[in-house]
Parts: sequence; C-alpha cells; structure tokens
Amino acid sequence: MTSEAETRKPVIVLVRPQLGENIGKAARAMLNFGLDEMRLVAPRDGWPNPSAGPAASGADVVLEKAQVYDTLAEAVADCSHVYATTVRKRGVTKPVLTPEQAAKDIVVAPGRSALVFGPERSGLETDDVALARAIVTAPINPEFGSLNLAQAVILCAYEYSKHLDLVQPTVEDILPPAPQEEFEGMFEQLCDMLEPRGYFEPAIRAAVTRRTLRTLLTKAGWNHLEVRTFRGVLSILRRRPGPKEEGDASA
Repeated sequence: MTSEAETRKPVIVLVRPQLGENIGKAARAMLNFGLDEMRLVAPRDGWPNPSAGPAASGADVVLEKAQVYDTLAEAVADCSHVYATTVRKRGVTKPVLTPEQAAKDIVVAPGRSALVFGPERSGLETDDVALARAIVTAPINPEFGSLNLAQAVILCAYEYSKHLDLVQPTVEDILPPAPQEEFEGMFEQLCDMLEPRGYFEPAIRAAVTRRTLRTLLTKAGWNHLEVRTFRGVLSILRRRPGPKEEGDASA
C-alpha cells in the first residue's frame, strides 16, 4: 500500500525525450533528491534505451520503474495537479510559478502531482502546456535561457527535496567541539612553553595577554582531533629546538 508521503512525491514526466543519455541523467537527478517515479511519453528511440543506464550512474531503480505512455494526457491521468516546465507561456494564460513555489504547492496539495518536461530541442508544445494547472519557470539569464533536460529536472527536484528529511552528506563528517578539559590542556601546554620565553612580560600585562590568547584560540571551535594535532605540534617544538636555538646554545 502506498504511503501518503509517497503519493505526495511528484511524478516526473518526460514528454517525447530524444536521447537515452538525457533520460538517464534525469533519472540520476531525480534519485539524488528522493524522487523515483518517472513517466515517459513517446520517447523518440523507444524504451528501454541502452544509453540510459550508463548515464543514470546507478539510478537504475528509476529506469526500471519507468512507465511509457502514448500521450501526455494518459501519463497524467491520475494526477490532480500538473505543472508544465517551460521558459515561455506559449500563448496559454496560466499561473506562473518558480520551482520553489511549485514545490511548496505540491507538498500541501491533496492528490498526485506531476512535473512535466518537454523534449530537449523544442520544449513543450502549446497543447502540452494546455493540460497543465500552472507553468513552472526558473528565474534565468534572459540573454541565455537554455537549460538541458537534466538541469531542468534537478532544479525542480532540489526545491522539492527541501521538504524531505534528506541528510546533507558533509554534516556527518563534522566532529563536535572538543570537551573544555581537552582545550584547557592544550592551552596550558602552550602557555607553559611561552612563559620561559618572556611572552607574558611585562608581568603587569600577563593576565590580559593570557586572556587575549585564550579568546583568540577559542574562536576556532577546536574538535578533539584538532586539539590532539596541535598538542602534537607543541610537543615537537618543545623537544626539537630549531637551528638558531642550537647555535645560540653553543655560542
């Protein structure tokens, strides 16, 4: 049984797509952002297309589930809300939305929604757009408004994905700040090395200098690996004097 969350995900409809590679790239864009239902209307080279798989880069589940229809009307027959993506109104008077606005509508609208994309060379025909509830157009450079099929799909899929519980990959790689105890150990190690070299002189300014140094170091938000790395640097500096220091000692 299909869950309510699944039925709220928009269907991606490619009308008369011309190249298998572009179908595969569109599938890849879909799955990147949590969409997996693709419908194809009269693909030029038939279906399945051997060029689609390599271009999908692992998004095979989208291609395997893809359904083929003879007409756009048949492809969106079960959809209550149809959005035609086009850079021009093509003589049809309909609401014009950005991908962000369309995504917000899709999330709260009851029933199924479809995002419809035209063929690579010419885009949707006027009769295709006439079937839609609204037109979706991304703000784009008026002097160069050319998006390829996968780019158009990824724009709309990304805006919809903002309403899903997707995880930003880099978040998992960010370590939490080190416990204060670890930072204090690093700070005291540094101060112990600076003290005999006169860093905190004159004595009357020692407390202020120490406080300023602490403030500077706490801005970095050290994690435990960074603290360990820096303490290792300090240990090496303490254990191995530089060439100038060795020369001074022997003078």
